[in-house]
Amino acid sequence: MTVELNTLGQAVGASLPDWQAPPFIPHDVLSGRFCRLEPLDVQRHAEALHAANSLDRDGHNWTWLPYGPFTGLADYRSWLEKMAALRDPQFYVIADAVSGQALGVAAFMRIYPAHGIVEVGHLNFSPLLQQRPAATEAMYLMMRRAFELGYRRYEWKCNSLNVPSSRAAERLGFRFEGIFRQAQVVKGRNRDTSWYSVIDAEWPALDRAFQAWLAPENFDAGGQQKRRLADLMEENR
Repeated sequence: MTVELNTLGQAVGASLPDWQAPPFIPHDVLSGRFCRLEPLDVQRHAEALHAANSLDRDGHNWTWLPYGPFTGLADYRSWLEKMAALRDPQFYVIADAVSGQALGVAAFMRIYPAHGIVEVGHLNFSPLLQQRPAATEAMYLMMRRAFELGYRRYEWKCNSLNVPSSRAAERLGFRFEGIFRQAQVVKGRNRDTSWYSVIDAEWPALDRAFQAWLAPENFDAGGQQKRRLADLMEENR
């Protein structure tokens, strides 16, 4: 980003004469080849999500989230009802594109159209979704939605000790920006927060890499990838 000087000789950010704030992200369906992201509907999704989450028998998925594990379906449903009533965060259910089975959740959050910033968060992928093409596609569909609407910055934040989340961010093309020390108290413990982002200038190359990775010809008859996403991103830089 260019550094400019104002009339006082002070360094200021680059002028954005054509900048127009994007709209607030519409809460509608995002469809892909492997998955479908649907606005959270507690009546339709609660039981299936709870069943999928229950396959994580030791509760690994809840360790770094600020809520959960839940005592049962009623407790989980009550929490979902609170989330579904909010405009921000904006929750989606990640469902299998063929069966429609609910596999996990994700949300747009901290949505600031005036600055062109949005974060993806509240990621909870059940064992049915983890390390599957649908998980990558869900993240791609959300990122694509943000940049197609005109957002300038797409964020990912996680507990600095959450190594799987950090690795996922880096695999998806996010750049590490640093750690906010003692950022929160979560479940009675300190949380240092790692910050990652993708900006609009980086998006076209990432988009090409995602499309190449998700293409049918990149998967063999058994559904295994032929080329890694990281390699495709390197090629498209």
